[in-house]
Amino acid sequence: MASYNSPRKGSMAFYPRVRSRKETPTIKASGSEIKALSFLAYKVGMTQVLGKNTHKGSPGFGQEVALPATIIECPPIKVLGIRAYVKDEIGVNVFGDVLTDDFDKELKRKITRFKEKTSKKAKVVEAKTTIEDFEKIIDKILYFTLIVYTQPKVTTIKKKPDTVEINIGGSKEEQFAYAKEKLGKEISIEDVFKEGTFLDIKAVTKGKGFQGVIKRFGIKIQRPKAKTRRVVGSISPWHPATVMYTVARAGQHGYHNRTEHNKKLLKISDKIEEVNGKTGYSGYGLVKGKYAVIAGSVPGPAKRCIAIRQSQRPAKKIGAQFESIEKILVK
Repeated sequence: MASYNSPRKGSMAFYPRVRSRKETPTIKASGSEIKALSFLAYKVGMTQVLGKNTHKGSPGFGQEVALPATIIECPPIKVLGIRAYVKDEIGVNVFGDVLTDDFDKELKRKITRFKEKTSKKAKVVEAKTTIEDFEKIIDKILYFTLIVYTQPKVTTIKKKPDTVEINIGGSKEEQFAYAKEKLGKEISIEDVFKEGTFLDIKAVTKGKGFQGVIKRFGIKIQRPKAKTRRVVGSISPWHPATVMYTVARAGQHGYHNRTEHNKKLLKISDKIEEVNGKTGYSGYGLVKGKYAVIAGSVPGPAKRCIAIRQSQRPAKKIGAQFESIEKILVK
């Protein structure tokens, strides 16, 4: 009789499996193009798209195929401020921020210090960084980033925006010039990505609460005559002084930060009649503005904010794909 072999379950790369500290993802990116290198959008739901398969190594090459795809709504993001980083004793540190005075009133829901203060207590005057301060020490600054916020008010989900910090491509002089040009203005998804490119997507996954080891790690269920079936057979010798962290244990499942690589951007459009059905998408509703179609699935439930960047490690092998969408199947 052949010996039974069962490799351990669950990747150690995802430890600790705890709830994410925040729901808005932050994603780092690098690139040489002088532009914002990442974008924030909102997941709508999944559908199917039809197109001609252009992958020569695929059995269905040249045939019309249907692939699963995700619709994300992409309202323009607005630039709230510019942040500069300087070298510190260990690593880098923030030198200062320059914020615009022209921001949406909905941002007061997110950043409390923008609210009108009615307290009679003495106000503490903070030293404000200016553009001139950046220009004076441009030689000491390592790089610049943008502080941006979303505009979900143009969608059907909420009014409170999400704020995040995004990287800029190019040298620090080019980054500074681009940041000054975009301060207080909008950045659309076409300014960041083009159709046909591959993207990395980061989001907080759907939360499933406290779960046992079978659902959480996929271990084997014990034999029918065992006293308890949905447990680990042996965590270590009898009455161990400690249980190793590599042993599958019950705990939090879902609501984790996850990044998925090399998702193809199939289409960017504002023709909402192509994606909206009679009743809209379950848990989201109708798409009201500009949207993007991404091949495959992305993390998180409907309405969740997702961060997108250009692919940082292109895949060597890619499955069935097509250059353009012939039709989006909607109910």
